[in-house]
Amino acid sequence: MEECRINIRLLERGGRRAQAPVYQTAGAAAADIYAFLEADAVIPPGGIRMIPTGLCAALPEGTAALVLARSGLAMKRGICLANGVGLIDSDFRGEIMVGLLNTSADAYTVRDGDRIAQIMPVRAARAVFARCETLDDTARGEGGFGSTGYGKEAGV
Repeated sequence: MEECRINIRLLERGGRRAQAPVYQTAGAAAADIYAFLEADAVIPPGGIRMIPTGLCAALPEGTAALVLARSGLAMKRGICLANGVGLIDSDFRGEIMVGLLNTSADAYTVRDGDRIAQIMPVRAARAVFARCETLDDTARGEGGFGSTGYGKEAGV
């Protein structure tokens, strides 16, 4: 896998320092990030909480970082990211916060040091949006929402 150097600053609160991201296996594409809490954070059913990580990062120009849900947390506990996927731009220097959404019927408690999400650096191209009157043809063409053509039966 290609490496990308990301300078990180670990915040300190109450005499403790935040934990750096950790890759759990040699082939992992994303590193786990951890809650950095002074007290437990309870997320009620259907509720959303912003969870601090104590992590600040300086991403190289031309990259971004995606903040992704942990699949086990989502599938076993119903804890997902409130915004689906988080995006960290290369010029952001603040603390990375993770919005967690509880889709389960039970309250969920996040404790200090819990693995709450994953972070994955990606290359980011800056698009030049060129206006035109026509687009080139493809086999799919205007084949509906998604590759399955969802929405055609509804006239979308």
